[in-house]
Amino acid sequence: MSELSRLRCSLCTITFRHTLISFEELVQFARKEGFDGLEVWGAHAGHLYKERDGSEKANLEGAGLTVSMISDYLDVGTQVNFVDTIAKCKELLVIADWLGTSKIRTFAGMRGSREVDTVEFEETVRQLRILGDLCMNQGIELLVETHPGTLADHKGAAYRLMMEVNHEAVRLNLDFLHMWEAGDDPLESYELLAPWVAYFHLKNVSSLAHCSVFQPHQVYAANGSRKGMVSLEKGAVNYRPIIDRISQSGKFASVEWFGADPMRVLKEEIGWLHQRLNRLHSV
Repeated sequence: MSELSRLRCSLCTITFRHTLISFEELVQFARKEGFDGLEVWGAHAGHLYKERDGSEKANLEGAGLTVSMISDYLDVGTQVNFVDTIAKCKELLVIADWLGTSKIRTFAGMRGSREVDTVEFEETVRQLRILGDLCMNQGIELLVETHPGTLADHKGAAYRLMMEVNHEAVRLNLDFLHMWEAGDDPLESYELLAPWVAYFHLKNVSSLAHCSVFQPHQVYAANGSRKGMVSLEKGAVNYRPIIDRISQSGKFASVEWFGADPMRVLKEEIGWLHQRLNRLHSV
């Protein structure tokens, strides 16, 4: 396996949404533990840009890191003011350029694929194409995340959406757990969606019954439930064959951890991933 084709691993800054820690400290931690990059939460990205002190570009190269993606939410669908969405997209493109990243993550609407009618589906497709044009003009990819409560909430829905959008700058961020949560086999989902997959999210849970801990109202609440959040190695989703399959993709995979003791957990997670990747690398 060449270094260029090897899976690269990122830390999600959203992990530290309720923690008092500086961006510089996160960079130092990520470098020390062997992460390849940082996936910067939109709220953090916007704050960093406002506090940039006149610098033309953010510079993580000295730390041997990159900003792998900005994770934000661009509202699309029939229930939104799309003018505001376009304005926000343009702002994110400026920030993405400053951070030196080529990817922005979003969701495909705010309702599940089985809840929307034809009008809402077609309008969402139209809006994603417009956003795709804006991003493509700046050399950026817009990544739609596979996520419950959106038009990419299972493998068939994500496939249909990508086929209909049919835009070279609109790709997928494949969250393996959410495919499994939807009743789809994670690896079969990857095989079907591979032509559009540009990024991976990795997280795990102790059982299907606890998947609700990843709902936004839980994740963003400082006192929200964290019950069922476990490491990649120990959860209900078997990540060993998944890592084996994507190990030579050359893409980024972010470790999503929303639970307690983030420094310790992320250190253990990246250690497990490196052990797995090194074993494959030596074969």
